[in-house]
Amino acid sequence: MPVVNGSQTTAFSLGITGGIGSGKSTIAKLFAGHGAGVIDLDEIAHALTAPGGRAMAIIRETFGDEFVSENGALDRAKMRELVFQDPSARKRLENILHPMIHQEALDQAHRLKNDYVIFVIPLLVEQPIWQDMARRILLVDCPETLQVRRVMARSGMSKEQVEAIMAAQATREARRAIADDVILNDHDDGVESLLGEVARLDAEYKKMAKKMISENI
Repeated sequence: MPVVNGSQTTAFSLGITGGIGSGKSTIAKLFAGHGAGVIDLDEIAHALTAPGGRAMAIIRETFGDEFVSENGALDRAKMRELVFQDPSARKRLENILHPMIHQEALDQAHRLKNDYVIFVIPLLVEQPIWQDMARRILLVDCPETLQVRRVMARSGMSKEQVEAIMAAQATREARRAIADDVILNDHDDGVESLLGEVARLDAEYKKMAKKMISENI
């Protein structure tokens, strides 16, 4: 069982990262099928900024009513436009959300009973606060043209909007520089081409998890 000690688990923990549209969530679900416990930081962020979410009162106080939708959730389109125009606004939003996300992720890890825990961390490279959460980093990589096509298809955003998001994220080279393992997710034909690599890595991670448990006893 992953046990939280400070900002990290004392058992084996994996950080999955990658650019927008790379397929992080898809890969994480495949690992979950092998028994890994998965904690998605984007899902935590969405819960914090949903109607009644714990972050909404301070977001309203900090940014104003115009950034809160009629149902009380964060108006993501307006906030996205603001943070791309104003880096200081991005920093204010991060200062609100990141400590909450960090603590909730560790709280969830503490409750897991799986062999090992996976944190899906989109901004692992960009934000040092996330880098102490995982003992090993798996990068889900794909060509940038494929990222753009995938995000446009699922979100309805324009090519320019997707490219603006990608420009604000770390480069493929920066992600590769800190990755311990890489899965190249460059096919659009489902998950069949990924199954073998996920199974191989899962077996390795379970060995690492067992070794860490035996060393901690």
